[in-house]
Amino acid sequence: MSAQASAARKTTQGKGAASRSKAAKATTAPAEKASVDTQQLIDFYRGMMHIRRFEERAARAYTQALIGGYCHLNLGEEAAVVGLLGALRDDDYLFTNYREHGYALARGIDPNRVMSELYGRVDGVSKGWGGSMHMFDMTSRLLGGYGIVGGQLPLATGAALAIDYRGSDEVVMCTMGDGTTNIGAFHESLNIAALWNLPIVYVVINNKLGMGTTVDKSSAEPELYKRASSYRMASERVDGLDPVAVYEATKRATASARDGKPFLLEVMTERLKGHSVVDPAKYRSADEIAELKLNDPVVNFGKKLVDDGVLTEDDLAKIDEESTKLAADAAEFAANSPHPDVETLFDYTYATPVPNDSRRLPGQPLFEPAPIPQAGAAK
Repeated sequence: MSAQASAARKTTQGKGAASRSKAAKATTAPAEKASVDTQQLIDFYRGMMHIRRFEERAARAYTQALIGGYCHLNLGEEAAVVGLLGALRDDDYLFTNYREHGYALARGIDPNRVMSELYGRVDGVSKGWGGSMHMFDMTSRLLGGYGIVGGQLPLATGAALAIDYRGSDEVVMCTMGDGTTNIGAFHESLNIAALWNLPIVYVVINNKLGMGTTVDKSSAEPELYKRASSYRMASERVDGLDPVAVYEATKRATASARDGKPFLLEVMTERLKGHSVVDPAKYRSADEIAELKLNDPVVNFGKKLVDDGVLTEDDLAKIDEESTKLAADAAEFAANSPHPDVETLFDYTYATPVPNDSRRLPGQPLFEPAPIPQAGAAK
């Protein structure tokens, strides 16, 4: 950053940034425990079941060749997803990686639009051109969906800087997988966020596997939340199989970020299937697979609500039926949505017109060849 830009930043931060900076120096004490009422518990379970049945339907559609490209599912991470997004305000911003379907649903995006995007149809979140990994919806402030590992971190940090410039009080949440913590963009982003007191919560979804490699074998410090200490950043590790625990931790994290202290939250969860739909996960033993079933967050949370008298077995069955129908209806809607016209391929490349913007389709020459003179033509 140039000296002129740095000076401009200091003068345009406004009261919001100043108050956040002051709060950042004042305390790192966690906020009070967030309260969760009965309706929220039911909403958590319904949201988890919606994601579970939607993702199962997506996996089925992929095997039927109705979904192309890559497809990464949130199966096993449902509690983490609903807990995280349940703690966000509607005007907060969300950046995710390529494992994003559940986040789109939990953010309130119509399941028909999410499934249509998976099918590559015009009614999709990104008009059918983004697919599974690249969903984007300004209305819900979901700003991607990024296929490059860690590609979302610098952009999310930049969005937090924009909020700081405006002096407003929104927060950016940026989720990532555990493997992302080993790349340069992770450290660069956390460093600049801590230096400038940016309103951002970095969330590591630690499902213990970076593709097929365990965290213990890829990270010298496997307790990933501790990496925040390098930047004197507040951090916490939470049980990602419990939506209430995730919700309460996220409330503490967002309160910290709104007060000018960026936060690193590590959510410990499971991945019930392979890295993507085509990954058979043969690196797991039979004992590990059995343990995964015992730790199923949807099943266990449902049992807990029944044991606590919040829901009955009939209630669980009705929510399951509702979720199954929702996923089936979304698949039918997507199948009947038209394919995008190839002429619209470049319509959303840039937000505003750009000089010399190339709209060359695959197979077309970079330059039109000169016409070949006809025999006997006048010279």
